[in-house]
Amino acid sequence: MNTSTAIPPKSTAKAVQQQEAPHLTGGFFLTDFMDPKDLFISEEWTEEQQMIAELVMDFCEREVQKPFFKRGRELEISRPEDREEVMAVFQKAAELGLCSVSIPEEYGGMGLDFNTGVLFSEAIAGGFSFATTIGAQTSIGSLPIVFYGTEAQKQKYLPGIASGELIAAYALTEPSAGSDANAGKTRANLSADGSHYLLNGQKIWITNGGMADVFIVFAKIDDDEDLSAFIVEKAFGGITIGKEEKKMGIKASSTVQLFFDDCPVPVENLLSGRQAGFKIALNILNTGRIKLGAGGVGGAKMSVTRSVQFAKERKQFGQAIATFGAIRHKIGDITTQAFALDAALYRTGHMVDEKTQAFLASGMEAGEAKLSAVREFAIECAILKTKGAELACYATDEAMQIHGGMGYAAETGMEMGYRDARITRIYEGTNEVNRMLSVAELSKRTLKTKEIDLVKAGKAIPGFLLKSFLPFKSAAPMDHAERLVQGMKYCFLLISGVAGKKLRKELVEAQEIVLNLADILAETYVAESVWLKLHKLHLSPNNDPKMRQIKQQMMELSLYEARDTTHKAAKDAINSFATGFQRRLLLVVVNRLLPGSAMNPMKLRRAVADYVIEKGEYPF
Repeated sequence: MNTSTAIPPKSTAKAVQQQEAPHLTGGFFLTDFMDPKDLFISEEWTEEQQMIAELVMDFCEREVQKPFFKRGRELEISRPEDREEVMAVFQKAAELGLCSVSIPEEYGGMGLDFNTGVLFSEAIAGGFSFATTIGAQTSIGSLPIVFYGTEAQKQKYLPGIASGELIAAYALTEPSAGSDANAGKTRANLSADGSHYLLNGQKIWITNGGMADVFIVFAKIDDDEDLSAFIVEKAFGGITIGKEEKKMGIKASSTVQLFFDDCPVPVENLLSGRQAGFKIALNILNTGRIKLGAGGVGGAKMSVTRSVQFAKERKQFGQAIATFGAIRHKIGDITTQAFALDAALYRTGHMVDEKTQAFLASGMEAGEAKLSAVREFAIECAILKTKGAELACYATDEAMQIHGGMGYAAETGMEMGYRDARITRIYEGTNEVNRMLSVAELSKRTLKTKEIDLVKAGKAIPGFLLKSFLPFKSAAPMDHAERLVQGMKYCFLLISGVAGKKLRKELVEAQEIVLNLADILAETYVAESVWLKLHKLHLSPNNDPKMRQIKQQMMELSLYEARDTTHKAAKDAINSFATGFQRRLLLVVVNRLLPGSAMNPMKLRRAVADYVIEKGEYPF
């Protein structure tokens, strides 16, 4: 009997919410402020957590990066000799326990808390395409069994996945079903004797598919409306594995098509229950999204370190290029973006852990509690996936530019990182889908479940605007930052409210406006997170004054950029649906909500870059 469900009973969830801190409600950031004391920041990692991250980064450097430089080319799993090397690296990772991070201890895993698992995902980014292989093993390939499997299913499969004896894959996408996953045509029909299902269909873009022993396969039973999920062993037969795909990047990661022709799957390998597959797919993807965001942060930090090391050594016009303003601009910019997204990332991961503990205290089963906690922060997970993927692509592109011609040459590895990063904007749901998902989820919690009261929050806008006409006497950067963050929140509330009233159901079809709103939402969450982080750091007098000053400057620069991005998204949205007096009025209000700043961005970026260059790496 399965003991896991995606969402707790409403009565239980409601009781939990009434007893816990309000910030443990997803989307809470838009209607209120979190107490900085409740925020977790990466400066608070324990020694044990830091050791785990260092273990992973050392592994990536020793087994992936150094062999690449010695070999002089990247691995391509389609080559037999390279495939053997990829498998050897995988086994070394398994021996270190890297395949077991998400699996409970009773099944041979490390049983890490959620936020430490997010840290693992940041650290493994140094493995380039190998990070995709491990990511599929520790996330989408195994978590469906962790969260939804029966005890017998867990006992049978999880120990082997944790040890690396079994390689896991996740088979959801089909030629006609990508973002619309529930449109899949793969079918499962019960055999005449009722002992097994016969699986027929095709899956594409299956990570780890060419090397996997176990697949999580989604199919519809008979004419069901929703998908079901099955644990399928390659040894069952009836499975044809296609050739390795020729890809732009992640060439060392196996990606294949799967063909099922009367593949016999024992009835006991149905996962969770009939038509539970769509629910499983959505909830598992939430965990993958935040971890992909973590990979983006890790990739950006690595890009900073590699760029600084090269820029200090590369001489032009008689001096290191690290002294040039254009190079310092790039280093300061990537560093600032990584620092800001780091704040949002681990804020979210910790809230998932806190929410999990609240659910456990209510009597919920462990796997159900963690999955329900992740589901609570689906909005934030979608934001982090989008921002992390964009950062990964931007950081590797800028790092490649800093390397110049050497960046374009394969021997430095920069062009490989550039190509590997590009997939992050596509898988785990495209960035466009995730941006719209964040707004749709917020709307659902406002209009259907009534968990968030955006209307009540929006009623405070007139009072805020009235105050904006009064002289703002405070010169403290933190006060200005708080005012801007609040203005960004009101900007979203204003435009979403007016657009919703005017367009009503047509707003769903106006995807361009929804994307504008998603960008405002994302910028607001990250901006508030970095502001809260600095607030907390100011409460801790033991911090290095110089480093704290640089972090303060990164916060100011981050908010400076967030304001401009928000302002443009707001203007684009307003010009897309409003006309006449309404349009002019809304633009005036947005200008009052998002006042410009007289800060010197060049000075801030140079200060950040100079500090990073002095340290010789990303030092935060």
